[in-house]
Formats: sequence, structure tokens, C-alpha cells
Amino acid sequence: MAEETTRPPAARVGITLLDIAKEAGVHPSTVSRALDPSQAHRVREATRTQIRGVADRLGYRPHLVARGLQTGRTATIAFVAADLSNPFVTPIIHGLTGAIQNDGMMPVIAETQDDHDTFAAILDHMLSRRVDGMVVAAARLGDREILESAARIVPLVLAGRPLEGSSLPQVVHDDRLGGELAAAHLASLGHRRVAQLHGPADVANFPRRAAGFSQHASGNGMVEIASPGMANNPTAAEGERLMEDLLATGMEPPTGVFAHNDLMALGARSALGARGVRVPDDVSLVGYNNLPLVGRLTPPLTTILYPSLEVGRAAGELIIELLGGEMVKTHDLEPELIARGSTRPLTADG
Repeated sequence: MAEETTRPPAARVGITLLDIAKEAGVHPSTVSRALDPSQAHRVREATRTQIRGVADRLGYRPHLVARGLQTGRTATIAFVAADLSNPFVTPIIHGLTGAIQNDGMMPVIAETQDDHDTFAAILDHMLSRRVDGMVVAAARLGDREILESAARIVPLVLAGRPLEGSSLPQVVHDDRLGGELAAAHLASLGHRRVAQLHGPADVANFPRRAAGFSQHASGNGMVEIASPGMANNPTAAEGERLMEDLLATGMEPPTGVFAHNDLMALGARSALGARGVRVPDDVSLVGYNNLPLVGRLTPPLTTILYPSLEVGRAAGELIIELLGGEMVKTHDLEPELIARGSTRPLTADG
């Protein structure tokens, strides 16, 4: 006779709050409060622990749509980035997620590809999904109207990229001081002939970095070679193009170069290497952001720290405060120079 097999009981589906209440011996309203992050504080800790244990054992999963209809919220925060392939963005997402998840929130992520029409369509889509708030790390100067329009519907925080003249809550960084730090570092190493590789003019960070660098350079006897152009997007490919254009002018090359972000600095290294120009023996190179792994290059990249993890964390905290009805202010972050092997003192012959 064939051996009988013992089958585990079928998993229960459609577990309700009433099922949990019966199992835990409490009223359904107590279960509802215990499992609601915004209401759990109203239930004694021992009861909360018991109810959550029963819910886990029964395999309960909250019906988020139904909860959204009851509370008017969807427990989602839209995060909108310009370029998800940019290593600067990933830590922002980590910081944001860590800051909002304790309040039962999850991010919904989208990418604009630095295109205004795509950006506008994403904002419309997120609003139609009834997200509870937005954190935007993709603003360009021409996006002010659509952002302020969205902010009249849901709480909205700008992260990483500021917006000139806007009263929207922002997590900002003193980019002007960052540019000054880059110029001061090159000046301290004896460099007097310098150049910048400019990021897009309609992303507020980059004109601020350029202004800070130029002001310090001109005030300290440095000669700044005029840039042959500026990047359309702050990418390695654009950094390589701008460096090639600078070298092709036929002018005496600079001994120190400030790229407006680390990706552009990586592109500049490629262009210099292709011409046999050595970093830092022939040209000292400074980037911006302190992306992951730039300290492991050969030579490691001197850069200005822009703490993207902290950007995301601060933005998450601001959006939660806004959802709680609090008045929030701009969160300021300070830049810091991280000196590494891509810069060195100017020698007598160079």
C-alpha cells in the first residue's frame, strides 16, 4: 500500500482584523490601532506585541487600498531623480527610505532623464497615484512653475538640486563655498593657471560652484582659462568632451582643473590620459560630490564632499514633518574638501 503523506494545512487567505481580534482576545478596533503606525502609540506595548505576533502567525497583510480610502493616504512618497544611473543618487534613496519607513511610508521612484516634458509627465502621474508627498532631486531652473503647482496639491521637498527664488522646502548645500574650497586647495599647492569644466547653467548648483571658484581665483592672483563651453548634462561623457575642447584650443594648458562633479572629472581624466597628460604630475584635478569609489581610483580623486546619504535622510525627515502639519525650514549642509592623490604641489618646472 502506498505510503500516505501528511500535507500541511492550506494557508489561510483573506485574513481580517476580526480574525486577529478573535485569536488575540481583543476588540477589532484595538487590532486596527495596534497595526496602524500612526495609531499604535494608543495601544499598550504588551498588547501591541501580542497582536502583531498573532498577525504575523496568521499571515495578515494590510489592504493598502482600503486603508488609503479610510485615511486619505497611500503611504507612498514619490522620489524623482534626474538620472538613476548617477552614483550620487543611490545614497539619497537609501537615506530617504530610512527616514520615512518608520512612519510606514515607502518610496515610489521615477527618473526624468533631465527632460522637462518627462518631468512634467512624471509629476502628473505621481499626483494621479495620490502619493502623500514628493521628494525631488531633479530640478532645473525652468521647472519652478510645475514644481510649485505640484506643491499646492501635496507636500514637496527639493533635495540636492536647489531652485532659485523658490520658497519650497529644500535640502541645500553651500555650492559657492564648495567652489571656493576647490580654488583655495589648488592655490595652496602653488597652481596659478587653472580652469573649470562647467556643469549645466540651468542646474543651480553649478553656476554657484563656478562663481565661488572664480571669485577665489581672481582674488588670489590665479589666471582662470576661459572654458570653451559647458555641459548639457553633468556626465562623464560631457566632462571628457569639455576637457578635449579645452586641450584643443592651443593655449598653454592649465596646471589645475576643477570639474563641477566627479563624473565630469572622470571624463576629464580619460581625455587627459588619451593625450598622454598625467594626473597629477602634469595636471591636478579636483571633482565634486565624493562619489562612492572615487577614493579607490589610481590616483584617488580629490573632491568636495556633498553627503548624498544625508541629503536623502534630511529630505525624508522634512517630508514627514510636512505631512504632520509642521512648518519646515531649509536644511543646510556644509561642503568639505577631501584632498587625495589627484592633486599635488606645482613643481618648479611645471
